[in-house]
Amino acid sequence: MRITARRTLLLPSTALLLCTALAGPALADDETPSQASSVSAQTDDSIVNTAPPEEPEEDVTDVPDIDVNKEPEGPGEPKPLPGDMPAAVDCAPAHGVYIPTKKGRQYHRAVGPKNSNYNGTSRTAKSTFTSEVTGEVGVSVSTKLDVSIGAFLAKVKEKFEVTVSAKITAKMGNSISVDTPSHKTTHAVYGVWRLKTTGTTYWLHANCTNTPHKNVVSYSPYRVGWYLWES
Repeated sequence: MRITARRTLLLPSTALLLCTALAGPALADDETPSQASSVSAQTDDSIVNTAPPEEPEEDVTDVPDIDVNKEPEGPGEPKPLPGDMPAAVDCAPAHGVYIPTKKGRQYHRAVGPKNSNYNGTSRTAKSTFTSEVTGEVGVSVSTKLDVSIGAFLAKVKEKFEVTVSAKITAKMGNSISVDTPSHKTTHAVYGVWRLKTTGTTYWLHANCTNTPHKNVVSYSPYRVGWYLWES
């Protein structure tokens, strides 16, 4: 017998007692099984982890909607110094620069509440979870970029040969089924996997001088999916 856990944002997470059911493999309908060594790097929705999803290690801020398609404003042109030769070098027009340097792991950001099923029987039972909330997840950064989000995403794609997005929507109605061992609780959250990348950003003036380089850590939407763990 199967019991489906259904939650909304208005309800707290609770544990449901599962009836006995035969064990069997359970995979997300649109996923292909794969293996990964790190808990937060798991991209196969059916893998049951041993701990909740990890949070970003850095203090990051969501990029506001108003900035997603807007070119950032530069700090202005530097004042000429005595002895400067006008037009000696030319990097016009002044523009922002982003250089990606390192690709990290994938981190899961939940949309909606955590769901939990407790199996109080003496046999393995099936847990089925269904997302009941639609939500949008965007890019988060540790410091303000000196380029637009579009330029930033293009550089990440070019450097690491991956496609990340400015925003991804996780929709209600997606379901997944997994096995819950006897006297164990399976937890599930639905949301968006985001790729961590590290790079530098700065503003290049028309006379080819630049502002100080800033290190920036970013988390960019990669795909929609589940994160499961057991306790």
